[in-house]
Amino acid sequence: MVTGSAQPLDEAALRRQLTDFYHLVVHLGWSEIIFNHISVRLPGPEHHYLVNPFGLLYEEITPENLIKVGIDGKLVEPSPYPGNPAGFALHGVIHANRPDVACVAHTHSNAVSAVAMKREGISHDNFYGAQLFGRVGYHDFEGITLYDDERGRMLESIGDKHVLVLRNHGIAVCERSIPATFMLLWTVQRAAEIQCMAGQAGGPDTILDDTVRQRCADDALRLATSASFSDMVFDASVRRMRAEQASTRR
Repeated sequence: MVTGSAQPLDEAALRRQLTDFYHLVVHLGWSEIIFNHISVRLPGPEHHYLVNPFGLLYEEITPENLIKVGIDGKLVEPSPYPGNPAGFALHGVIHANRPDVACVAHTHSNAVSAVAMKREGISHDNFYGAQLFGRVGYHDFEGITLYDDERGRMLESIGDKHVLVLRNHGIAVCERSIPATFMLLWTVQRAAEIQCMAGQAGGPDTILDDTVRQRCADDALRLATSASFSDMVFDASVRRMRAEQASTRR
């Protein structure tokens, strides 16, 4: 499994890193009480992955209480906590069928959910949206993602892309490592925030040419797939979070 670091991370390291990802999501205001989910596939042929224990707030998640499940969502190790059944269809099908993907994150932030309502979806005319040009798939709303029969349709909707807009719902992003997935989620979140703000501002938007959009997306992807770049962004975000949390406890 490619992780964005020089060597693949073992389970203990992935548990620590995934916990930091959950804490970042709540720290940045993207959490949804006990809902939504972030998962990371574990090394090995079994397609096991780690995900949040259902019922805990993101700030309550620790490396130890993350649950380990199979692609069917069933626990493969004892835990006092269940998983969120709404997450298994999406996460399981991606982990089972996308060997290029190690981490999947699903959120419902206000900006992301608002953009998911729009027929045209994500705009590629702001700095962040342009970086996503050609990387976004769309999946029509079918209700809460509880049912196995939707798995194949979601897989078809995302194809080989790394961003899936769940129409009338939210977003799912996936990448080769936890840091790269965090960076992609941050980019999608910023794109949605700017799109919403631009929609409230007066006057017409400046529309970018597809050639410019593609060049921007290619450059962003080249940076994002650099192991050191996504790791630096993730590690810096964790440092800031911990510093801000420490300052509030003084």
